[in-house]
Amino acid sequence: MGEPSDPAPLTNKSVVKAARLLRILGRHSGGASASAIAAEAGIPQPTAFRLLATLEQEGLVDRTDNNYLLGWEMARLGRLADPYGGLVSRVQPALDELAAELSETVTLAVPNSRHDFDVIAEAIGPHVVGAAVRNVVGKRFPLHASSTGKILLAELPSDRVRELLPEKLEAFTSRTIVDRTVLLRELEEVREQGYSVLDNELEEELLSLSRPVRDEAGTLAAVLTVDGPRYRFGRDRIPGALQSMEKTAGRITELLWSEPDAST
Repeated sequence: MGEPSDPAPLTNKSVVKAARLLRILGRHSGGASASAIAAEAGIPQPTAFRLLATLEQEGLVDRTDNNYLLGWEMARLGRLADPYGGLVSRVQPALDELAAELSETVTLAVPNSRHDFDVIAEAIGPHVVGAAVRNVVGKRFPLHASSTGKILLAELPSDRVRELLPEKLEAFTSRTIVDRTVLLRELEEVREQGYSVLDNELEEELLSLSRPVRDEAGTLAAVLTVDGPRYRFGRDRIPGALQSMEKTAGRITELLWSEPDAST
């Protein structure tokens, strides 16, 4: 997953188109027709049919009548792959730059299949934030008392949040939201404003700011978070930090999902 300085000469457009079709199938758990896939991919139907037939032959796509789904070989390869190694190597420079710009700790988390999240990457700014928010890769945090968790919960319908969380939530500080109804109201604000804030809710004098990273289809793919002590990273810094985070989130999306022009 290296990034040559000039990748265009090394890019095979047929492979790019095939990868695009696989990503689209990944968004359709029940499968889709070749014509629907071609329309979504923005490529001619004959090209889509040819690519899908090749992918089916290799086991990367399965077909039932005229309905295509991700195939058995794709599932097997997925189980063998390191889920985060290549992703982290691509995005780490962007996280490092944001941490240096804001002089705070930056983390990237991805949703998992348990309606939870995994912290997969971290960048430390020049200032030491404290043990509670350093070296957090692989650690678990409560959904209701983490800014990352609030972003994840805000993606879910309220009924699903009620299923996941009890009415009485665990308190970590005097400011932790312990009433599920109050949390649901805050999640509405998170949906409207597009970011979440955690202020003294997990650790005293800790402020965390998170915003989503979305793929080309607008699906939540990761959560970008900045942590810092309130004496240095207070609420007055939120507007500026959000602007910097928006640029970094856009850069991550470009690094992971931007494609060369495959229309020809």
